Amino acid sequence: MEVDRSIELPVVEQEGTMPSELDIMEEYVETVKERESEAKLKDVNLDDWLPITSSRTAKWYYSAFHNVTAMVGAGVLGLPFAMSHLGWGPGVAVIASSFGITLYTLWQMVEMHEMVPGKRFDRYHELGQHAFGKKLGLWIIVPQQLVVDVGTDIVYMVTGGQSLKKFHDLVCNGRCKDIRLTYFIMIFGSVHFFLSQMPNFNSISGVSAAAAVMSICYSMVAFFASVLHKHPAAVGAAVDYGLKAATTAGHVFGALNALGAVAFAFAGHNVVLEIQATIPSTPEQPSKKPMWRGVLVAYAVVALCYFSVAFGGYYAFGNSVDPNILITLDKPRWLIALANLMVVVHVIGSYQVFAMPVFDMMETVLVKKLKFNPGLPLRLTARSAYVALTMLVGMTFPFFDGLLGFFGGFAFAPTTYFLPCIIWLMLRKPARYSVTWFLNWIFIAIGVALMLLSPIGGLRQIILDAKTFKFYS
Repeated sequence: MEVDRSIELPVVEQEGTMPSELDIMEEYVETVKERESEAKLKDVNLDDWLPITSSRTAKWYYSAFHNVTAMVGAGVLGLPFAMSHLGWGPGVAVIASSFGITLYTLWQMVEMHEMVPGKRFDRYHELGQHAFGKKLGLWIIVPQQLVVDVGTDIVYMVTGGQSLKKFHDLVCNGRCKDIRLTYFIMIFGSVHFFLSQMPNFNSISGVSAAAAVMSICYSMVAFFASVLHKHPAAVGAAVDYGLKAATTAGHVFGALNALGAVAFAFAGHNVVLEIQATIPSTPEQPSKKPMWRGVLVAYAVVALCYFSVAFGGYYAFGNSVDPNILITLDKPRWLIALANLMVVVHVIGSYQVFAMPVFDMMETVLVKKLKFNPGLPLRLTARSAYVALTMLVGMTFPFFDGLLGFFGGFAFAPTTYFLPCIIWLMLRKPARYSVTWFLNWIFIAIGVALMLLSPIGGLRQIILDAKTFKFYS
């Protein structure tokens, strides 16, 4: 055995403490193993392997695809239901103001991605650490972002399963045996065991593009089917635009849940820095230019989908609308069945977009802290475990409306509405009492109110749903 002379043997400090030959050899072997492990990590540049930073070749339209896929999803399908708890005036005001506020805070994040020359904040928590400090920033951002990403993926498990079940029921038209929602969630989740092995954001650009197209298609189907339902030639009772709840307490809690559902609909901020990290950047052509171009295209699509579905769905059904507008619609049967299939394709892409930052965090911790070797076995095990976990929770608690309100207020409000404003005030330091200063503080106040109040309504809705719910039914 050839001995590495660079490794120091144990030093004898005093008489009687001479280590045995066996002790020396054991320590030598342990040292060699540690050095081999360090050498392996040096040979693999971690940033070249992690899903967020392993590829920086994205085009501006990749940003548009990913942002549309991240934003237009389960949230848009719940907007008519949110309107039923708010009414026309407050409902329009809440959705329109949320659109404006979140576009402003998204612009802030795009601008701050490369605010330090020569450095890119590739992850939300890295920007938070720059603003709040290395440890505090991590504790402020990471739990919030994890709740958002994991919570969204759970909701998408439920949405995908519900849409598959609706498609099955419409196609069968009573001729088939009824199948539990649980099984449809399992079918939807099984797809992600394969897609989750995609290495990075750019590798799922095709899936994301298909999802973005599907989001526009099913939103337009929901809008036009709602308008046709409302047409005088359509058969149906008069539409009631009164608030959905029958009691004062129901009005209050319903409105709080609706605020959370609206907040849930504007969720792209949680992955925006990670999406921008995939775009190449030079001093002459910083990444914020193509990124912002993609964001504007994405928000144009968001406006088209959100306003048409929210107002069209509520106009057609009033306070009788279901938590998911496509569950309410059933005519024309073939078109609504197709729209539900479109939703399935879309939330497949959305799930992956929100899962990528979680995969990045998991794999970073497993390699850096727990000393696992980066590679296929690690990726296969970790990502499959994550998919299984979100599928199990979605099967256990498939409360679509309550989940929207709870997650929307608890975590989406901070990361979307006011954390970007706080970081902007800390780092950019706009003049006190300037327009920018006032805007940021107003949006911070709105976001904090959303965070504190809307989870109450969502939690109440989950409790109400649970009273009549049979697990795994």
